[in-house]
Amino acid sequence: MSYRGTIVPLVTPLDARGEVAESDVDNLIGSLEGKVDGLMPALSTGEGWKLSDRQWVDVVTYTVKHSRGLPVLSGIQLPTTAQVVARAKVAVDAGVDAVVVTTPYGPDVTQDQIVEHFRAIREAVGVGIFLYNEEAVSGNKIELDTLLRICELPGIVGIKESSGSAEYTNAMTRAGTGIPVFEGWENLLLQVTGIAGFIGPLLNVEPGLCNEMLTDPRPELQDRINAACEAYGLFGDEWYRPLKEELVRRGVISTARVVPEKVAA
Repeated sequence: MSYRGTIVPLVTPLDARGEVAESDVDNLIGSLEGKVDGLMPALSTGEGWKLSDRQWVDVVTYTVKHSRGLPVLSGIQLPTTAQVVARAKVAVDAGVDAVVVTTPYGPDVTQDQIVEHFRAIREAVGVGIFLYNEEAVSGNKIELDTLLRICELPGIVGIKESSGSAEYTNAMTRAGTGIPVFEGWENLLLQVTGIAGFIGPLLNVEPGLCNEMLTDPRPELQDRINAACEAYGLFGDEWYRPLKEELVRRGVISTARVVPEKVAA
């Protein structure tokens, strides 16, 4: 499958007990029906690195169940290759179309280890892999040459490019790998060229504006997107919290509860 357009990294709706609220997942997807091209649960906007095993299984399962025919690309944010492979197999059993994976965690991870990480995941699971290029959760960077090496592996179906550098994104799209590149930062949409689409938190509340920007990128739309990001608090450390608050205000989900940070043992 070739991915293009807007893929929404869904927030994870919780009920008053802290469990994933199936009816709210259904409502959220329903509010986006016909406005996005794919669903991406359990990634950073979905607090993927904080979810318990049960919360992760529930939000992925509910998203597949209520997907309304949209492809589901499941986020997996875990520290080691073995943990990612184990969870990816669960995602496959749940019926996802692809898994979205960052690098192994830690500042000492080498570029060769990053390549082998993705190779091992691909060999172990039977769905496409979306590469999530970020640093905030993993604590390391993928060099451009490394990213190009990963794109040579079979089964890489897309890249969520969240380096925060338009220069890096443009170098990636110019490389001509044939792998679709999706910009992950709203404020960079006007600066990047050759992208296949956009994956960002604003899609939870303003899919129409994001689609318009992809179709006809121009400065006034970028200004509106930047203003919306400021209004919804998307440039803060807990950007998913104000998103949930806005969705509660709109009657889409029931609570703005967020997942507590995990406490190290």
